[in-house]
Amino acid sequence: MSGHSKWSTIKHKKAAADAKRGKAFTRLIKEVTIAARLGGGNPEFNPRLRSAIAEAKNGNMPASNIERAIKKGTGDLEGVTYEEITYEGYGPGGVAILAEAITDNRNRTIGQIRKIFSKSNGSMGEPNSVGWMFETKGVILLDGEAASEEQLMDVALEAGADDIQDLDGSWEITTDPSVFPEVRDALEAAGISWLSAKVDKIPQNTVAVKGRDAELVLKLAEELEDHDDIQNVYVNCDIDEDSLPTE
Repeated sequence: MSGHSKWSTIKHKKAAADAKRGKAFTRLIKEVTIAARLGGGNPEFNPRLRSAIAEAKNGNMPASNIERAIKKGTGDLEGVTYEEITYEGYGPGGVAILAEAITDNRNRTIGQIRKIFSKSNGSMGEPNSVGWMFETKGVILLDGEAASEEQLMDVALEAGADDIQDLDGSWEITTDPSVFPEVRDALEAAGISWLSAKVDKIPQNTVAVKGRDAELVLKLAEELEDHDDIQNVYVNCDIDEDSLPTE
């Protein structure tokens, strides 16, 4: 889990920067839209949509934007047709990488993603080539000041969370996907705010990388994250401390 924890810390810092730039809105809108298309526009009967709406609200997205994205997803409003694609591959040092995308042009996106892998000495893989290395979990990130460990144990573990970890000033709560909504809702009911709450993929094993390989893995992951069509990036690296960003 150490590699995942370090990567979560990096993603947390980047997510905060993205939110300030307004970049997060695009990804949130896409997630709401496709969740509504796949499971219907009523969040009461669509857990994925309910989670997407909660994430959008937490990102201060106006209710009108959320409603419009739902209507585009259900077809009540005209809009772009999106599809979900998961790209799999390897980075330097044999690190496994998953990149989840929502795109309106499959051919354009795969060409651009392949180029990103190639630039950082990575390579695209076949479907399911690395996906089996990751386990699906609910992951909730909180600011370290949002609550004490005792509070989180009382609320999150009582609601069914599996684990709580301290990530250098942030809290990470992991849950089974089946109880993720209940844990997230329990935190909200207790007045504990979260930074990010989503169903995530956690590596079952990690690959140690350092030096130049670590730099290239971070560069590859960052460029994937920055791509407009990419929603989530997952890696199974255990990065050497000296190779981690200082900010």
